Amino acid sequence: MNETRRRILEALADGPVAGPTLADSLDVSRAAVWKHVEELREAGFEIESGPGGYELVDVTEYNGPAIEYGLEAPFSVEYHETIGSTNDRARELATEGVADVVVVANEQTGSRGRLERQWTAPPGGVWASLVCRPTVPPARAPLFTLAAAVAIARAAREAGVDARIKWPNDVVVPVGDEGDYQKLAGILTEMEAETDRIAWLVVGIGVNADVDGDALPESATSIREEVGEFDRRVFVQHLLEEFDAFRDLEGVIPAWRELALTIGQRVRVDLPDGELVGDAVDVTESGALVVEVGDERRQVSAGDCEHLRPT
Repeated sequence: MNETRRRILEALADGPVAGPTLADSLDVSRAAVWKHVEELREAGFEIESGPGGYELVDVTEYNGPAIEYGLEAPFSVEYHETIGSTNDRARELATEGVADVVVVANEQTGSRGRLERQWTAPPGGVWASLVCRPTVPPARAPLFTLAAAVAIARAAREAGVDARIKWPNDVVVPVGDEGDYQKLAGILTEMEAETDRIAWLVVGIGVNADVDGDALPESATSIREEVGEFDRRVFVQHLLEEFDAFRDLEGVIPAWRELALTIGQRVRVDLPDGELVGDAVDVTESGALVVEVGDERRQVSAGDCEHLRPT
């Protein structure tokens, strides 16, 4: 967001401010203040003019400036109404050397999940990809997927959804008491790394947010389906703030365990050399799933996990 417009919004957040006062504090002309206010109005900021001056009444749009306004996390937002894939765009930005940028779209036309699976991304969802440059070894990269899952689940719960986490990269809403669920969100993390360092890391997030259930598969749900009307802009801000709080990776595993639906479930994990069936009992400090098979405990670092009904 333009720095002058950002400062205008900060000033208006405390109540009406006269145009001449804004001009003096920003060291610009009154005409420049008027121009910036008009541009903010076009961006979806409801600014009224009254006897006391300009006053910010509401933020109604879902776009980059609106998401950045009031965001308590150091991310800039690149917004697209429609895009093929936010992850593809984030990868382009990452190779250009940027960091702490979030590519956000209202709709994706070429989204994908793990193993190149197609992901339905209709208008109204939260389709976002975060560009990060963490200073941790590549072996710890999977923890950023867990951090994103925690961030999504916490933001969804703040909105009133009983969101839980299914290993390795899904946020779900439980259905019944036997481990069934409907999918709310997915995560796709990609990176470029050398042996001892990560050059860049992109965390792609897809959340069925303000999406009608008719636009989703039967196995999925959305925030709107669960709680009705909500503020998608505020939800994204909470998500980004939660992720920022956990991207030092401290406390990620305990927070993940607290929200996990998979732990305690009978599971089947598809592996390259077959399948593993047992009881999910924990995750390791590196994010691997611990599965108890008879008297043996095995660690699974990657694979498709399915919850099974108790025997």
